[in-house]
Amino acid sequence: MNYQWYPGHMMKAKRMMQENIKLIDLVIELVDARIPLSSRNPDIDGLCAGKSRLILLNKADLADSRWNQQWTEYFKQKGFHVLEINAKNKTGMKGVQSAVREACLEKIERNRRRGIINRPVRAMVVGIPNVGKSTFINAVAGRTCAKTGNKPGVTKGKQWIRLNKDLELLDTPGILWPKFDAQETGRNLAFIGSMNDEILQKTELAVELLTFLSMHYREELQARYQFSEAGAEPLDLLTEICESRKCYKKGGEVDHEKGASLLLEDFRSGRIGTITLERPEKTT
Repeated sequence: MNYQWYPGHMMKAKRMMQENIKLIDLVIELVDARIPLSSRNPDIDGLCAGKSRLILLNKADLADSRWNQQWTEYFKQKGFHVLEINAKNKTGMKGVQSAVREACLEKIERNRRRGIINRPVRAMVVGIPNVGKSTFINAVAGRTCAKTGNKPGVTKGKQWIRLNKDLELLDTPGILWPKFDAQETGRNLAFIGSMNDEILQKTELAVELLTFLSMHYREELQARYQFSEAGAEPLDLLTEICESRKCYKKGGEVDHEKGASLLLEDFRSGRIGTITLERPEKTT
């Protein structure tokens, strides 16, 4: 399956970010802790060159805690400030303000020496679709400031939000990039719901997910679905999920598409377990 999705509003969003970056002190980039590399838009580094950077490993509660720690260390070695959070239930959110201050300490001190005091840090919040930017903004603000949704494309334009005297946030739409260098990247984004499900072949996607889970999270998979045959092929496992969850078409034919949707929803919501799909490459 070819994974690509780049609707027109994403190009407009990228231009908007380019126009506003000169106003920004800090770029807060949300990534999905289950796929920390695939959920990083490579265009962001170019757009935000020279700016202080904070990476938030969002949805950390859905990811494997062992790998969360390794990913945190990986990004720190790359020169980023890093924080694990779950914006939805506000885990880790208390550390955001101090992380912002630490990331911008040099800028704050420079302003102080110039006699500029009480100027709020201006931070741009960026990330791919459905990574939780608006949920994060609402959580850090303690009120509903941004629209949220469990599908990509909810935020369509920019929005300045004054949190307090020390911090202003610029909310931006989620953007992907025109062409993925590796189809594995697109596949991972499809797994977590950052692409429009309507353009995907869900059965094929579910089989690929089952292939990975069978290799790396077999116990969690077995505990969730109670498969009768431990060594079965991924398509056979999907068929068994369909049968156990009564996913049939009219006439009694197994509905793999419905079963695939069920599997993907179970994975995205964490019902299968805490799962990380990517491993950090070694840093030197």
